[in-house]
Amino acid sequence: MRYPLAPLYCRPWTLQGMTPRLIESHYEINYGGVVNRLNAVSKELAELDPATAAPETIHRLKRDEFTALNSMLLHELYFSSLGGDGRAVPEPMAAALQKDFGSVTRWRDEFVALATGLARAGSTGWVVLAYVPRDNRLVNQVAADDSQAISGAIPILALDLYEHAYHIDFGPNAPAYIACFMRNIEWKAVQTRYDSAVKVDPPLKLVQPQFGDVPAVTAEEVEALMTSGADVQILDVRPRHYATRAPDIMKGAVWRDPERIDDWIGELSKERPVVTFCVYGFHIGCETAVTLHKAGFDARYMAGGHYAWKAINGPVTVFDKDALEVG
Repeated sequence: MRYPLAPLYCRPWTLQGMTPRLIESHYEINYGGVVNRLNAVSKELAELDPATAAPETIHRLKRDEFTALNSMLLHELYFSSLGGDGRAVPEPMAAALQKDFGSVTRWRDEFVALATGLARAGSTGWVVLAYVPRDNRLVNQVAADDSQAISGAIPILALDLYEHAYHIDFGPNAPAYIACFMRNIEWKAVQTRYDSAVKVDPPLKLVQPQFGDVPAVTAEEVEALMTSGADVQILDVRPRHYATRAPDIMKGAVWRDPERIDDWIGELSKERPVVTFCVYGFHIGCETAVTLHKAGFDARYMAGGHYAWKAINGPVTVFDKDALEVG
């Protein structure tokens, strides 16, 4: 496959603080060079016989392909991010930035600080604003031509901090270049890319097929309930054979034997929600939640179980083995 060169999106003569010479050099030498390099690598790969070529050769070429392809795509995003009034953020875009960063100003401060820190450290690379469909949110990140960006994220704005992007106009004064870039952001183009990004479906959530319709709650949501002081009944229903070896238990939870549910169901209040969990957050925890739900309780299971709770550093306490006699 031959990768086509994308036309220059921005109008170099309209940019404030950047000369056409800088953009032209950047586009022709650096962007054009990487597209040519990518096509050369792509051609070499196409002519190889994977069955007979040395594995080291294939590895080198695929690594070079990754680096060049990433650089090409980020350069195209960079050029298409320029050409507007960086101070005039469209209202929908401003609302998105406020949702995920608290305010447009806070996003701008973080983006600039990330770029400034990269420059002061003597490093090179990219600062990218990307949308993550999985979490329906925007994030700032640092990237490099040869490093993986956030997996699954869709970049919508990019600042090139390789020296070739600014040395002609700014010399070593990277902060002045960063300020100039911020002044020239074409927010309408960023808004268009954001509008497209939010239409991408997030990755499908993994669910236990047999318990797909059972109400669930995440460990983070349970933690928030406990922190807020919500009156919730939390039941640790890890099987007895497992509980006898368990060193700890979620702080605030009560262990109950899932095989003796009829013995203790009368202790629960139907006026208060119930959260059940087992070791890994499916099977026993789900079955117990189903039984309680059928009995008229507002019950749901905690996805991920005890280990999800520990993974988020939820508070635990020593498991009192006397509870095995009660449960």
